[in-house]
Amino acid sequence: MTAPTRLQQEIAERILHLVREDALAPGAWLNENATARRLGVSRTPVRAALDHLAAQGVVRRHLNKGIEILSLPVAADTALPPEEIELAMVRLAHERENGLLPDEVSEQEVMRRYGLGRPEAQKLLARLAGLDMVERKPGYGWRFLHAPRDRRLRDESYRFRLVIEPLGLLEPGFRLEPGWIAEMRARHVEALERPWRDSSSIAFYEMNAAFHEGLAAATQNRFFHSAVRRQNQLRRLSNYDWGLGFERVQVNCTEHIAMLDHLEAGENEVASALMRSHLLRASKLDLGLRLAGAAAS
Repeated sequence: MTAPTRLQQEIAERILHLVREDALAPGAWLNENATARRLGVSRTPVRAALDHLAAQGVVRRHLNKGIEILSLPVAADTALPPEEIELAMVRLAHERENGLLPDEVSEQEVMRRYGLGRPEAQKLLARLAGLDMVERKPGYGWRFLHAPRDRRLRDESYRFRLVIEPLGLLEPGFRLEPGWIAEMRARHVEALERPWRDSSSIAFYEMNAAFHEGLAAATQNRFFHSAVRRQNQLRRLSNYDWGLGFERVQVNCTEHIAMLDHLEAGENEVASALMRSHLLRASKLDLGLRLAGAAAS
């Protein structure tokens, strides 16, 4: 399917604006000629814009009857609560990781699938781009940078991490700032005390990633740090799609805090042993709770 031009996208947005002005709901009908007259443009770009909306599942063209409205994206000027955007990202992660989203996706598709206005969809995609999860395609659309999860990739990741992360704590230059330890401990305690919601998986994973990346940075070895950062990128969407419940969150946080305690006491070898057992247990979690999965650790 040919990507719509900027003019077609603009006219599509103007058509949606007219629909909202007229308070039309799904099931109502549009007339191509009347719409072109109201917009003051020819039928050709209107027809192309309507075809674009049809491809997004917003309308359906019926031969000799007109254009039926199927659904309406949230208006671009409708501000959604932050938690709604987080939930949209969780849904996107779930659909991508379970093969329901293709390698390439449009802004309009994100708006339609997750009930977002254009600013919210742009914010969501920009956030994923900032995390190196997607990139903008030349001209139009977005491309995911990592393949959906699979069991073999997950197993390889854990075997790699079991080699480098415990040994990183034993690097001769390893040093953690006391302030970082205090901040990370406080974040874990807060995660244990905060009520768990479906949208909580994002903040939980980002805290988890910051923990492992902070330890890697403390090695003062750029190769350890780079490797852990890469692993965090690869497993981000899988962990946004969290399916292991709050019980696993409690175990995760408790084990992280124990490692922090030993590192603060200068007992790096004990912390290294705890890191190994921590990763080993996570790698063997029963993934039957999900279609296929990766557990934060």
